[in-house]
Amino acid sequence: MNRQELIAQIQQKKSFLCIGLDVDLTKIPTHLLTEEDPIFEFNKQIIDATHHLAVAYKPNTAFYEAYGLKGWAALGKTIDYLNKNYPEIFTIADAKRGDIGNTSTMYAKAFFEDLNFDSVTVAPYMGSDSVEPFLAFEDKTTILLALTSNKGGLDFQGLKINGNELYKEVIKTALTWINSENLMFVVGATKAEYFSEIRKIVPNHFLLVPGVGAQGGNLREVCKYGLNKDCGLLVNSARNIIYASNDLDFAKAAQLEALKLQQEMALILSK
Repeated sequence: MNRQELIAQIQQKKSFLCIGLDVDLTKIPTHLLTEEDPIFEFNKQIIDATHHLAVAYKPNTAFYEAYGLKGWAALGKTIDYLNKNYPEIFTIADAKRGDIGNTSTMYAKAFFEDLNFDSVTVAPYMGSDSVEPFLAFEDKTTILLALTSNKGGLDFQGLKINGNELYKEVIKTALTWINSENLMFVVGATKAEYFSEIRKIVPNHFLLVPGVGAQGGNLREVCKYGLNKDCGLLVNSARNIIYASNDLDFAKAAQLEALKLQQEMALILSK
């Protein structure tokens, strides 16, 4: 999926909602545990109930790797189901990979070729030669960690380098890399006041914004500082949507929570 196709989806659905598929078997409805593949069945029902409200889905790979081969197989079935049934949806492998060049090449092949995700999250700490193997896939998107929403996010990201916070230097440097037009940047919703500064550096790139909902991020504050002419935001919500109910009605409850966010996004986009 290219940028224009993603923008078209945002305009059509009046939504920039990304739903995080972070499946914890201790939290899903117990009636699903008798299924042959409870993780996939949970994802399938969530996707079927919310696909018209979301423009992206983001499985965090840790929630699949934790269950070994069965978890990895469930991830594969999930992305195959999305690509076959809802090919207009933008897919994100939240894997936060980043290693020396030849290892990064193999990570990129795993997520872009084997699993066929549209994008993958990547850590920038090891520099250009650890990220450019992902950017070499010109029809895919590499999503670089810039300013994260976790408690310790500013331990390093906020350090001053040459008078600028490190996260700003990371973003500026990343723009010099090969195929940098295919970059998105992760910016946590709990740091909404930083968006205006980030937009001075990357006015046109998309930002992936986790942290709305359970982590306390405010959608309107994020949009106040982060929207651009193409929307330029993918706002992720996971727990608030997928665990809205742990009963038989879980998919419908997820749909209703997603609808609340989509309706709020539609109002914001209409202004």
